[in-house]
Amino acid sequence: MPYSLKDRNVLITGGSRGLGALVAEKFAAEGSNIAINYVSNAERAKEAAAKIEAQYKVKVVVIQGDAGIRDDCVRVVKTTIELLGGLDVVISNAGWTKFSNFSDLDALTEDEWDKCWATNVKGNLHLFREALPTFNANPEGGVFIISSSIAGITPSGSSMAYSVTKAAGLHLMKCLASTQGPKVRINAVLPGLLLTEWGNQFTPSQIEGHKEKTMLKKIVDLDDAANLYISIAKNTSMTGQSIQIDSGFVIR
Repeated sequence: MPYSLKDRNVLITGGSRGLGALVAEKFAAEGSNIAINYVSNAERAKEAAAKIEAQYKVKVVVIQGDAGIRDDCVRVVKTTIELLGGLDVVISNAGWTKFSNFSDLDALTEDEWDKCWATNVKGNLHLFREALPTFNANPEGGVFIISSSIAGITPSGSSMAYSVTKAAGLHLMKCLASTQGPKVRINAVLPGLLLTEWGNQFTPSQIEGHKEKTMLKKIVDLDDAANLYISIAKNTSMTGQSIQIDSGFVIR
């Protein structure tokens, strides 16, 4: 039977805006308590939390931390457990990139490549490792969902470093799923272009070009993308999977 999300404790990294904020609302609508992680904009995180609390009457906390720093990842998970009284679901949604010419090998510095790697790959590992004992102690285990991208399965996206590290993050997901069961379900969501604050940094011509390359001739609906996290969290028979939602941009 489906995994009920009512009264679950859910941590969402990068949860103060865009897809992460909408995913937080979706879980709250299911009756979950929410921990919203943010990096720098405390005001926006508090506004998102207040909106969710007022509308869905669940407990919401905000926790600062950089997903690209191991100690922050550890602290964010520990604080979530302390403030919510447990942890059932982690949405590893935080990511980092720098918009650059994809073909320019000198477009990103060594430090920028390292930041991409730290956030888009190692951050998932640090969060998972810290949450694992609690997941294993839960009667029904735990759920770990990574926000990836179709850039991880095709050479595309905001930068070469972003594409490469998203690909590495997907292989990490498979490694975790194949070694850390049976009480933890680990999957990834691979959205196409989403017109969030982040996605709108692409130029209008780039957005239109992306749309024309999709089989459905449309940009992915943000609500559709957020709903996918709920479906995956409830599904007790799936792990180690990369689920695309890209309007048919990549068909394989």
